Amino acid sequence: MLFKKQFDVSTKSGVIMANEKVSFQGVRLNVHCFVVDGVLIDTGSQSLENEIKPFLKQQEVEKVMITHHHEDHTGCAAYMQELGKRIYMKEHFIDQCQKKADYPLYRKLFWGKRQPFKANPLGETFTSKSATWDVIPTPGHAKDHLALLNRQTGQLLTGDLYCQERTKIILREESIPTIIESLQRVLTYDFGDVYCCHAGYLEKGRRYLERKLHYLLEMQQHILQLHAEGKSEKEITSIIFPKKYPINRFSLGEWSSFHIIRSVINEQ
Repeated sequence: MLFKKQFDVSTKSGVIMANEKVSFQGVRLNVHCFVVDGVLIDTGSQSLENEIKPFLKQQEVEKVMITHHHEDHTGCAAYMQELGKRIYMKEHFIDQCQKKADYPLYRKLFWGKRQPFKANPLGETFTSKSATWDVIPTPGHAKDHLALLNRQTGQLLTGDLYCQERTKIILREESIPTIIESLQRVLTYDFGDVYCCHAGYLEKGRRYLERKLHYLLEMQQHILQLHAEGKSEKEITSIIFPKKYPINRFSLGEWSSFHIIRSVINEQ
């Protein structure tokens, strides 16, 4: 079976949303990039470049902001650089992004091979055509992860901070305690609608982030309770997450529920 790809565009409250979808052998992934007030937030994947490049070229973009360095968010950054657009991201992976992409084969199959690009370090704020934006550090999913808040409209673009309410599987390098801290930090800000790079548009999004935070806190408490009772990390994983997911097998364990348990116990 070949990879199936789909690309569509919609607009919600003045934010243009481009959604890429890829599926293969029961694994279905998607990612959004957004255009608002002359700013492109993330650039989509290289694997759908034939679909997304015409879209990117026709947008009136002055700046490109990257929520984090992962290839499904930076896949067409090199193309935007070719168009003369300035790219900004947190400094952690700027040097790495100037080099040939180095990540597992299955991720290259889904999202393509990101080409090297140059980015400028992003400070605590930036301006667009008619707004000032707060740059909010939200590590956990990635060290350089950030959220962007439009002060004028209250729109919050959260990258991969939300994705879904009930997290059941994460990447090996992710940290649940750090994600909890990032959610708590974001919730101190005044915002309305949320735009997630995987869940899309979340109207009045605060309640979505609050529910995710509540879920993670309860899950963390449950994990630590089982650990205190003497259960091993594998036993706790089987108790809390008995279901196996196709991405676990397909990624050779880079995605796993076990990483949730390990991060909570090791970082308590």
